[in-house]
Amino acid sequence: MKKGVATVAQLDEFDEIVDVRSPAEFEEDHIPGSINCPVLDNQQRVTIGTLYKQVSPFEARKLGGALVAENLARHLLNSFQHKPRNWRPLVTCWRGGQRSGAFTSWLRMIGWDACQLEGGYKSYRRFAVEQIAQMAAALDIRIVCGATGSAKTRVLEALARRGAQIIDLEDLAVHKGSVLGALPGRPQPSQKWFDSCLWSRLREIDPTRPVYLEAESKKIGRIQIADPLIAMMRDAACVTIEASREARIEFLLRDYAYLGDDVPDLQYKIGCLKSLQSNETLARWQQLAADHELATLFAEFIDLHYDPLYRRSQNRNYTRFAQATRFETSDLSPVGIDRLAIDILAAEPRG
Repeated sequence: MKKGVATVAQLDEFDEIVDVRSPAEFEEDHIPGSINCPVLDNQQRVTIGTLYKQVSPFEARKLGGALVAENLARHLLNSFQHKPRNWRPLVTCWRGGQRSGAFTSWLRMIGWDACQLEGGYKSYRRFAVEQIAQMAAALDIRIVCGATGSAKTRVLEALARRGAQIIDLEDLAVHKGSVLGALPGRPQPSQKWFDSCLWSRLREIDPTRPVYLEAESKKIGRIQIADPLIAMMRDAACVTIEASREARIEFLLRDYAYLGDDVPDLQYKIGCLKSLQSNETLARWQQLAADHELATLFAEFIDLHYDPLYRRSQNRNYTRFAQATRFETSDLSPVGIDRLAIDILAAEPRG
């Protein structure tokens, strides 16, 4: 490897990763933990690209060089003046070309041991996808199952508080996984950023210890779980929460209370079930939403939609579901959820 260039396998050798792509590129996905110091902003990138195609590469490089120099100078003044002599940054752009090359050259001329990421973001993306497959194959997974309203995500959080390893895919996907699962004011990330967050989380997992995940479909909202991970999940050991209907309704009323704050949105989401429920049922549910009768609405969701769906899907999707260790409860309060976590960990086989 030539001096001043590093590979994706060397990411952890650097003090900081500096992504010099445009803010729009960075927002879609980036190496977790990196900072964005664009050498061309969103509009400048469009302008240079248009000039390159419609006028000439020379004219594009002439203007681009001036803009890059101007933006680079600003970053040197505003972001790096406090960096010590031994600071070692890794600089990346889209494919390890001129943008990161120019930035790296300036940093090295100043005296920092800066390196350019070979292949840029594109090489990182390939590396992350490959790493997800490799790390997923090494996991000792436990799947937390249970019908809708069984507080599976809260049980995962309680397990984590007690020292267990978890991967909360719904948190990474910013979605609770059902037609009602969108979170208010929190849009889902791009697929690529979800993958990057998953890659980062998998790097923290000790493969010699169990890791708990919630039973999920292949898709969480519009986000897809990587095939190697979903395959490992489908063949993993299961634990099942068997909560009473009353406890589940009480939990849903707490955990999904925000649905009652936006009746039109709730009615729209109910309408998305038109291929699964009769028009009469949907009309009744939309009226219950309008009347803020959430207890009745959630009870009907459980009885007519979620429980039948759960009974059909678990044995089909999770090959070891029939052999799951089962935990019965009528208490899904915070205390009851913590008790479930204690019981699940106590049932874990001891080496």
